[in-house]
Amino acid sequence: MPNLEHPAYPAADLLHLESLVPCRESQVSTLLSIFGERQQFSFPSIFIYGHTSSGKTYVMQSLLTTLQLPHVFVNCVEYFTSRLLLEEILIQLQSCSSGAEPSSPVHCDTLNDFVRLFKQAVASQELQDQTLYIVLDRAEQLREMEANILPAFLRLQELTDRNVTVVLLSEIVWELFRPSVGCFEPFTMYFPDYSIGKLIFSSAFQGLYNTLSEDVQKFIPGLSAALNFAKYCEPVVRGEANERDTRKLWKNIEPHLKKAMQTVYLREISSSQWERLQHDGGEPGQLKGLSAHTHVELPYYSKFLLIAAYLASYNPVRTDKRFFLKHHGKIRKTNFMKKHEKTSNHLLGPKPFPLDRLLAILYSIVDNRVAPTANIFSQITSLVTLQLLSMVGQNDQLDGPRYKCTVSLDFIRAIAR
Repeated sequence: MPNLEHPAYPAADLLHLESLVPCRESQVSTLLSIFGERQQFSFPSIFIYGHTSSGKTYVMQSLLTTLQLPHVFVNCVEYFTSRLLLEEILIQLQSCSSGAEPSSPVHCDTLNDFVRLFKQAVASQELQDQTLYIVLDRAEQLREMEANILPAFLRLQELTDRNVTVVLLSEIVWELFRPSVGCFEPFTMYFPDYSIGKLIFSSAFQGLYNTLSEDVQKFIPGLSAALNFAKYCEPVVRGEANERDTRKLWKNIEPHLKKAMQTVYLREISSSQWERLQHDGGEPGQLKGLSAHTHVELPYYSKFLLIAAYLASYNPVRTDKRFFLKHHGKIRKTNFMKKHEKTSNHLLGPKPFPLDRLLAILYSIVDNRVAPTANIFSQITSLVTLQLLSMVGQNDQLDGPRYKCTVSLDFIRAIAR
């Protein structure tokens, strides 16, 4: 017997939707009851929150697409200013009402312009007869915009006098959103994490997990669930462990993931080649990639960035003038040393440093003039990302946004290998 039932939608569509969102039937059923029939006025605003990869975005996309409900889906990270956000909503709204791309660009400078253009866009008969849904993914970015943007979206139905519902998707709780002045309170809904019993051994796990881990797979394509899930379940299939013995399951798949990571870091093989190797029972070493060579040449500026980062990590800030300036003036000799300076800096470990100091040291150790181009910053990002991944691989705990960059000698040796 199907879990999703609603008299306003065809049973075949609900059955197909249920197959797409396993382990989220209760949340979808709640959303359907809130939405009501197509022509009914729904709740003005809905706030959905939950941890990363809890299925918020995927469930909303599947629900709106499968039931063919008119909707606008915008990622607030991509459209990071109020003008970009409002214009993108209007552009998608024109495509939703006419079914074709807008012939002229949309300009929307203020919230008043948005309300006026929004009323014009939904004037078509198709959108007047049913609810329009505006989904704002990564809605926590709205807090960085003008103070009137979030309250306006919460009561957009009232401002426009149209049948519209705004759905906010976020990873943080509503209490961190609520403005200091009074605003319309949205309907709040929580998406809990997937449990092992409900998710891992679900028949649709592989397809769902591939969708949930889309961001990870874009960065690390060799770690897709479709290629590694069977390996993870091998101890259960052989009867050597049960589904809750996570330690044995992880120990079984850990060497397999390490081999995949070795090919991914340097992009030695593609995901399709890695998949063929798994089916054929081969090893990544059969394909001669970059790791097969004894020497890997780093980009030109990456070498100096590593050196500059190492110097900034171990040398005190007060020594920069003496080491990196030709005309630093007289230096008064003194025997006074601070207590923590009596110990070798290499024993104390690397210290955090700001980006400005790293670039200043880089400019001083490179012979020719270095312009602060996108190429420099992309190489800095790559080095920091590699260090973060190496720390995660060593089970180190990163302290969230307070984490600052440091470069140790071990990290430089690992990169140079």
